Amino acid sequence: MTVYAGRYLQVDLSLGDWSDLYLDEADVRTWLLGSGMAARLYYDQMSPSLDPLAPASPLLVFNGLLTGTFAPTGCRTSWCGRSPLTGIWNEANVGNYWGAELRRCNYDGLLITGRSAHPVFLWIDGTRDRIELRDASHLWGQDYFRTAELLAQETDPRAQIAGIGQAGERLVRIAGVLNGPADLVRTAGRGGMGALMGSKHLKAIVLRGNAKPSYPDPERFRQVIRTQNADIKQASIGMSAYGTSGGVVATEIKGDMALRNWTLGNWPEVTKISGQTIHQSIKVKHTHCFACPIGCGHQEEVQEGEFRSPRGKGLEYETIAGFGGSCQVSDLGALSLANSLCNRYGLDTISTSNAIAFAMEAFEKGLISDADTGGVMLRFGDAAAMVAMVHKIALREDIGTLLGEGVRTAAIAIGNGAEDLAVHVKGMEVAYHDPRAFVSMAVNYATAVRGGCHLEALSYWNGYGLNLPDLGYGDTVPYHASGEAQARMAYDWQNYTGVFNPLGLCKFIIKAQVGPERLVEIVNNALGWEWTPDDVLTAGDRLFQLKRLINLRLGVTAADDTLPPRLLTEPRPTGEAAGVLPNLAAMLPIYYRLRGWDEHGRPGTERLRQLGIDATA
Repeated sequence: MTVYAGRYLQVDLSLGDWSDLYLDEADVRTWLLGSGMAARLYYDQMSPSLDPLAPASPLLVFNGLLTGTFAPTGCRTSWCGRSPLTGIWNEANVGNYWGAELRRCNYDGLLITGRSAHPVFLWIDGTRDRIELRDASHLWGQDYFRTAELLAQETDPRAQIAGIGQAGERLVRIAGVLNGPADLVRTAGRGGMGALMGSKHLKAIVLRGNAKPSYPDPERFRQVIRTQNADIKQASIGMSAYGTSGGVVATEIKGDMALRNWTLGNWPEVTKISGQTIHQSIKVKHTHCFACPIGCGHQEEVQEGEFRSPRGKGLEYETIAGFGGSCQVSDLGALSLANSLCNRYGLDTISTSNAIAFAMEAFEKGLISDADTGGVMLRFGDAAAMVAMVHKIALREDIGTLLGEGVRTAAIAIGNGAEDLAVHVKGMEVAYHDPRAFVSMAVNYATAVRGGCHLEALSYWNGYGLNLPDLGYGDTVPYHASGEAQARMAYDWQNYTGVFNPLGLCKFIIKAQVGPERLVEIVNNALGWEWTPDDVLTAGDRLFQLKRLINLRLGVTAADDTLPPRLLTEPRPTGEAAGVLPNLAAMLPIYYRLRGWDEHGRPGTERLRQLGIDATA
């Protein structure tokens, strides 16, 4: 036994068979696990002409190297493949307990291809060394919450379950994969991995195991983790108390939150939906993921009013910013219900709320009408209309069918200027951190591997006072200026955050000032490696370059490294970020040079050679 299992399960759903495949240690040191190993396997086997929803299109589900260990937040799993939403590389990362259970089954990952003739679920019982594909016809059509409840009864009450709701079954391209019971659910949300899973008639993956990782020096590792956990916990008091929703008011003040489909500068109503208000009103319990010293999760319940919702996973910042700020709904009950419905149906809350805000603006501009919406008067601030649209997107009803394809496709279909209202990068709806407030994020969004993803370079954290001296950022970089410093920040942060999914760690520990030096201490004591901080950043660069090569094969060009017109040409009218526009044309060439890319956005041969990447493979 070692820290990682050293093997993954290959499943062919068309044939109904499976086999174990083993990992080479040298490959693990080069590509790590998680999205790193998944990208390497995909790169070696990919067929660019293959539709994302074709039976042969692979779904790669891989734990990080430290998932299932007691490293701080060692619980993350990456759900990877060609995105049904964007058509390019996608990795949707999620925590909770499912990944740790996969490690307890003595697997690092799953590579799933084919399409079952009928709905099935995969049952891996590591306690008996047994694997089964069981019929799931009785589960098809059920929401995720009911599915998880029934599968726990059919397999093992202690099993960990990941699966899809009706949105994934109906191939809604913004559908995610969920794991955990209803009140502890987490979602691998972005990029449509739920649709990829649904296209294979795979309803769920159920796990139960009893294997445990072993460490080169267990006592030394425990000592390191005790110290790290104490520091992280102390530095994360605010995150522990309020979760990501605790930053809602601050983001509005900074001009960071998207408002009215990215058109406003300020919104006084934001205090009604803040984490502090949630804490005082609808929060009922504090929750943690596996091995997490922070505990940013919470459960909430709305028992009264028009928008009652059952006890379940609490609102995150992105969900509040989307359904609240972007849709202009300040009814906390409505936001909680929209969140609950997205979890039940299996929808990404960022893309869903973005699509609804886009549709609200299109409705108010007369580009669509109530004839398109099934009678819903879809206006900003209308809480009931917003909730109704969540149902329609998940169930493919009326214009919900089109919105579930993503705003890029919806805008093209609607026409008449609708494309100017669609805020996406490479087909992925932009997360709710405005690059007009923190311009380094403009470079990140334009170049991020999966599209409009904030998590690939959390450089805006520097603007909120997070300093990482060992990454080169001991002070706050001017965040409204466009220049070399901001381009370099996007590059450095992408390289650093790029190792977290492959390691299986949550990026929130960075907020506790876990920079490369502290990260190396965790990794080396867990694995017996001798990594340096430079090795961390080199690994991040290597993985980023590999994923760029995947995207180039899938048709991405330098012309796609841009932002939607609204974020490049329309400044916020009021607030702290009023009048700021990112000068992407000035910053992108600097970023390309740092990354070792030519003017066409292609990695240079020498950089690839230095990183050990064979681009001809």
